[in-house]
Amino acid sequence: MSVWSNSDTGEAVYRSLDDIKNLRIRVSLERVTTTATLSQQLQQQVLSQQDGEAVELVPLRSQAQFGDTEEAAIVSWQEKLFSQYEMELFQNEMACQSPLDRQYHKEVVALTKAKGRRNCRIFTYTDYDRYTTSRPLEQVMQGNDLFSTTKSKPTFLAERMPTVRHRRQDRRTMDSSFSKSKIITWEPTDEFKRNSHEVNNVMQTMHIMGDLGPPGGLGQKQNEFLLFTVKTDGNGTIIVKPDFNKGKEPYRIATSGTIKDIWHLTIENVSLTMKSEDKDRENHLYNDLYVRHKEFPNSLVGQDFEMPPSGVLRYLMNGEIVSAKGFEYNNLYVHFIMELANNWSSLPTQSHYGVTHTSHTKSIGKDDVAYFGYPFTFEAFYMSEKESEDSSLQWPVLYFKVLSLDSWQRYRNEGYGYLLFPSTPGKHILTCHTWRPFQKRNVSALRRVFIGDSPELEDHSYVRIPENFKGERLSRFGFRTKTSGSVTFNLHCIQQSRAFVNSTTLRKKYQNTLDQAQGFSHHESLLNTMEAFQRARKKMQEVRESLPIEFIASVSQIQL
Repeated sequence: MSVWSNSDTGEAVYRSLDDIKNLRIRVSLERVTTTATLSQQLQQQVLSQQDGEAVELVPLRSQAQFGDTEEAAIVSWQEKLFSQYEMELFQNEMACQSPLDRQYHKEVVALTKAKGRRNCRIFTYTDYDRYTTSRPLEQVMQGNDLFSTTKSKPTFLAERMPTVRHRRQDRRTMDSSFSKSKIITWEPTDEFKRNSHEVNNVMQTMHIMGDLGPPGGLGQKQNEFLLFTVKTDGNGTIIVKPDFNKGKEPYRIATSGTIKDIWHLTIENVSLTMKSEDKDRENHLYNDLYVRHKEFPNSLVGQDFEMPPSGVLRYLMNGEIVSAKGFEYNNLYVHFIMELANNWSSLPTQSHYGVTHTSHTKSIGKDDVAYFGYPFTFEAFYMSEKESEDSSLQWPVLYFKVLSLDSWQRYRNEGYGYLLFPSTPGKHILTCHTWRPFQKRNVSALRRVFIGDSPELEDHSYVRIPENFKGERLSRFGFRTKTSGSVTFNLHCIQQSRAFVNSTTLRKKYQNTLDQAQGFSHHESLLNTMEAFQRARKKMQEVRESLPIEFIASVSQIQL
């Protein structure tokens, strides 16, 4: 049978940049013969062949007169072609109930007066029609046992799909008197699930039908068969079922009933092809649109990279408070605050402090670890014009304290610490150890256990060097502390300055602070060497001042 029929009736999906309105489909329908005649010919061919030889089938051709046995029509997207049944139905204006029916009535009357109806057996159901039931092509192809013995039972979803569009048009708004508490059915029954199982089909559909009734018996609903279906989502996707023949043999349709006819169906895409000039013009238009769409974000951002003013160092730090471990109590959280040194500034909208969430500790090995994963961002600017030659760069400092929370919502001080901003850009994982004030009296320990009271610092900068300290030596004699846990930070630092771009500029005899902040690998060793040299020089001056004047004069004479 494969010599003269095509049994591939599956869906085919196409993508098109063109408008769906330009789609043109040519549908050709031809009646070949009846199954009774085919059975007789098969029997004659079997008897005429010798034993053991294969039976060769010869394509049959209709011996009836043309006109009622074949028809061809070119159908465009959502074009309405009326069937004989619809022509008779919409003749009567009393049968029209909806605005669409009255519109069809006008069109049918106009066709009757003009006698311009160009179709007889082929008609269409558009997306606006209430198309519900018809025999699809697979059923009419499998309806005769002579050609195929495979039979399939449609699923529940397939049975419900034809009525989806009908229900969508008849959908009503919700009654305001309906109780809002019953909007959701918390315990649906099986029947409710089956009746409420709808698929919201957002695609537009068009059906091309065929009236395969006997000659002189057109207009019967039972003789309507679904030949071809087209679906589109409006985004260039077109689904057709079955696929276009594309030079293959036509599809075979076998009708049911007392007179079983065989029809050949041919489906072709006859849409007008675009001329080369129009295609080039459209491609040029798309390329121009793409270029403009690409240049639009660039016009908003600009071509120049944002740079700080001359003599200004921008310092950006994206940090994360990773974890805390080794503390005495559970349910930990961290307070932190930023302190800017001299010649540093920040934006008015920049936050200089923050508080993490409370984290429950988890035993890992011998330590109790509380994980935070708290991110923070800090941006500051350093003005190089304000520094003097003798001054050294003072980096910003992050002061923090760890606290614990008990079941009575009372907090205890667990430890103080500080973090000096890294002087080199890149990724840094730092672990800062903490301590807390400690009193040897038992009363202090009891107050900490029972009421959460613990000694605290009035000035957080006392952890390092107090901000208001102006002396030469800072004495902490008599101040008792106790070592507590540690906090881990994950920092990503970025430095930006115009001096980094122009690296060929002349440098001073002693590198200024801005040059030291360029992040070279020898920065740390160079900074330490300069600090050690300054301390040695200062110590030498102090020793020299403590010596007698006569000794200094004698040493000067020896050097001369």
